Amino acid sequence: MEALLTALADPARWRLVSLLAERPRPVGVLAQLSGARQPQTTKHLQTLERAGIVTSQRTGQRRVYALRPEPLRELAAALGRLADTADQAGGARETYDRYGLSLHAERLAAEEPGWADGRTFRFHRSLMGHPELVWRHLTDTSLLARWWTPDDLRVSELVFEARPGGRIVQQYRDADDADGSDLVAGHAEGTVEEVRLHEHLAYRLSPLLPDGSLAFTAHVDLGLRPTGTGTGTDLDVLFRVSDSTVESADFIAGIEIGFGQSIDRLAAILAAGPHDTEHHTDTRSTK
Repeated sequence: MEALLTALADPARWRLVSLLAERPRPVGVLAQLSGARQPQTTKHLQTLERAGIVTSQRTGQRRVYALRPEPLRELAAALGRLADTADQAGGARETYDRYGLSLHAERLAAEEPGWADGRTFRFHRSLMGHPELVWRHLTDTSLLARWWTPDDLRVSELVFEARPGGRIVQQYRDADDADGSDLVAGHAEGTVEEVRLHEHLAYRLSPLLPDGSLAFTAHVDLGLRPTGTGTGTDLDVLFRVSDSTVESADFIAGIEIGFGQSIDRLAAILAAGPHDTEHHTDTRSTK
């Protein structure tokens, strides 16, 4: 496939392929129609033949070239599959487009400091597992790091001290940035405010701007209660914005999508089971 794409990338060779799609033609005629010298045309045709795109045969003193349609059909199918993957419903491209629309709207709204103060976002998920299990996924860093980012990111550093006044540090990178060579995608710091074991957790968390100042403060309130069946947990999240700066628009534009993806991932982890979490120990940093 790489040789095929390389051969077709040259405009002169693409012109020859277009001419051969109409009918087989000899080298001299192809040179005339493409406006090139015959030695150059011959070299291009040889490249296309090595890539399997054309075939040739000698007829008397002429060499006639013909297009092989099979490689082009295979290429078209491969490109179609790529387009289908990018365009799949609910896929990453759809999320990218949704974020783009939100980003445009929030940037227009961010005219002065405090522009988003009081903005709230609410999330609800019915989760598999008792509140004790869900609580561990909300507070144990070894479990929290598995889900506490949107789909395209990964936690690269995490501190979560699950006690009033406890410190929170969250750093995240691109999900495919395995060696940490790319720029940090985000860094946030905060404090745990309220803890009622297995029932209620509240904290504030502030994403940092590149200069180290706060973009805004998120006040996050999570409530847990057993479901009616007694086998699951209803999780309710209230996400409130304060201290919003003009520069916070890019962050706020991603809250509904990003945090929604995070708790969807939590739901998927809990649904996958079995939940072998009894032997997890609290860690203060996950990298």
